[in-house]
Amino acid sequence: MSIHVSEPGRPIGTRLPEIFRGRRVGNVTELTESHNIDISHSDTTDAEFQQAARSGRHRALEEYGAAAAGEPKERRAYLPVSQICTPALFSLPATATVADALDTMEENGIHHIVISAEGNVAGLVDLRWLLVWLHQSGANALGSGFVNIELPAFLTASPETDAHQLARLMLAHQLNAALVIDETGQPSGIVTSTDYLRLYASAGRHEGSV
Repeated sequence: MSIHVSEPGRPIGTRLPEIFRGRRVGNVTELTESHNIDISHSDTTDAEFQQAARSGRHRALEEYGAAAAGEPKERRAYLPVSQICTPALFSLPATATVADALDTMEENGIHHIVISAEGNVAGLVDLRWLLVWLHQSGANALGSGFVNIELPAFLTASPETDAHQLARLMLAHQLNAALVIDETGQPSGIVTSTDYLRLYASAGRHEGSV
């Protein structure tokens, strides 16, 4: 259920943390964040590991769902990010311009967009950051391609990450969104401050009606 912060940088290759990238791994029983990968004594393949990890996550989520049935989401001790994230994502290649991003946001009524490079996640930008960057760079910068821009830091989490923990990290890093990354290393959703507002606003309506 790790949460990771990718530091600011240009969108070259992938900026995803190593844990989300496809790679050969050590034995499943030895996997911890601090474990140095040693493939010399491992016969576990990537496919076998991914299958085991996926099975474990799904089983944990099913058990969580059964235990928390009927309990309001905002009061659950553990709330998977997958329960509140928005699956709709919009992406542009790093070769796209700032103007392209602003047009895409306006056309689709969104405030965040994923920047990709060679099919990999290279960044996440929001409307506020783009407007501040434009103000600092000048109106002529609308035609600048993202490949030449240092993109801001962004948060990544897995579907089973605890939403309460993610909210605390978003506040600590002053970021209003986080990308949800699936077991293949691809974005499967986005969690924004609006999702949290919607969650607790819904709770307020229920309490008011009672």
